Amino acid sequence: MPHAFRRLAWSNLAAQSSEQLALAAAPLIAVLALGAGAAETGWLQAAQTLPFLLLAMPAGVLADRFSHRRLMIGAEALRAVVLLAILLLAGTGRLGLASLAALGFLGAAGTVAQGVAAPALLPGLVPRAGLAAANRWLELGRSGAFTAGPALGGALIGWIGASPAYGVAIGLSLLSAGLLAGMVEPPRPAPARRQLGRELREGVGFVLSHALLRPILVTAVVFNTAWFILLAAYVPHAVHHLGLTAAGVGVTLGLFGAGMMAGALAAPVLAARIPLGGLIAIGPCVAALAALLMLGTLALPSAALAGAAMFLFGAGPILWTINTTTLRQAVTPGAMLGRVSAVVLTATYGARPLGAAIGALLAARYGMGACLAASAAGFLVQAGVILASPARRLRTLPQPA
Repeated sequence: MPHAFRRLAWSNLAAQSSEQLALAAAPLIAVLALGAGAAETGWLQAAQTLPFLLLAMPAGVLADRFSHRRLMIGAEALRAVVLLAILLLAGTGRLGLASLAALGFLGAAGTVAQGVAAPALLPGLVPRAGLAAANRWLELGRSGAFTAGPALGGALIGWIGASPAYGVAIGLSLLSAGLLAGMVEPPRPAPARRQLGRELREGVGFVLSHALLRPILVTAVVFNTAWFILLAAYVPHAVHHLGLTAAGVGVTLGLFGAGMMAGALAAPVLAARIPLGGLIAIGPCVAALAALLMLGTLALPSAALAGAAMFLFGAGPILWTINTTTLRQAVTPGAMLGRVSAVVLTATYGARPLGAAIGALLAARYGMGACLAASAAGFLVQAGVILASPARRLRTLPQPA
C-alpha cells in the first residue's frame, strides 16, 4: 500500500481507539459515578450520536470542497479539546449528566467529520482494485479499537478512575492528528461552487435512485436503530441483571471488537469462496442471530451468552461494512464521494439517536427486557430487507454509474 495510505491507516487506528475509549467510559461513568439508569444512559447515547443526524450532510459538502486531510485533523483536535474538558470537570467533581452529554455531542461532531472525509479520501490513495483490501485494513484498525478500547476503558475506570481513560484518549487523538499532518494528500480538481441545497439534493438523489445503494441504506438504518436500542439498555442490563463489574462490562463490549477483528481477518478467505452478494448478506443475518442470543440472557442471565452475542455482532457486520463501503466507492462518481458518504452516514448514524431515544423510552416505561425484544425484532427486519434486495445477487463489483 502507498505510504500515504499507511499513514491514514495508523491515524485511523489511533482515532478509533480514542473514540472507543471515550464511548466506553461515558456510560460507565454515568452508571457508576453519577447514578444513571437505563433511561439516562439511553439519552446520553442519543446526545452522543445526534451530530451524525444533524451534521453529516454539511460535512459531506465540506469534504467535496476542501482538503480531506485538514478536515480530519480539525476533527481530532476538536475531540482532544472535548476530552480534556471532560477530564477537568471529572477531576474537580463538577461533571454531571448534562455536561457529559453536551461534551459528548461536541466530540461526536469531530467523529462525523472524520467519518465522511476518510472514505472520500481513500479512492485517491489506492487503485480501484485495491479498495477492498484498503477498506479491510481500515476495518482491522477499527476492530482493534473496538476490542481494546472498551476493555481498557472499563479496566481503567474500575481500577483507578475515569481520568486515566480520558488521558489516554486525548493522547491518541493528538497522535492521529500528527500522523495526518505528515500525510501528502493527492491533488483534486477544484469543484465548481454551487448552492448548498443543490449539492445536498444531488447526493441524496443518487443514493435513493440507485438500485443497489437504496436497499443497503435501508438495511443499515434499521440495523443502527436496533443496535442503539440494545446499547441504550446494555450497560444497566449487564450491571444489574447479569451482575457484571465495570471491567466485566468492558470485556463483553471488547468481544464485539474481537468479533470485528475475526471477521476482518477472515474477509479475504471468504471473498475467495463467496460471491459479493453473499458477503453483503452475511452481516445482517449474523446480527439477527446475535440479537436472539442477547434476548436469551433475559431467561438465562449469562455473561458468556452476552459475550457470544457481542462477538457475533462484530464478526458478521464487519464483512457488511467492508463490502458495502467498497461497493459504494466503486459505483459513485469521484466528485460525489463526500456527499454520498454523508448521505449514508446521516441516515445510518442518524438512526442511532433515534434508536437510543426509543431504547430510553422503552426502558423507562417497560424495562430493559422491552429494549432487548424490540432490538431483536429490528435485527430480523434488516436481515429480511437485504435478503430480498438485488445486492444479494451480486457476484462482483459493478461498474461506476
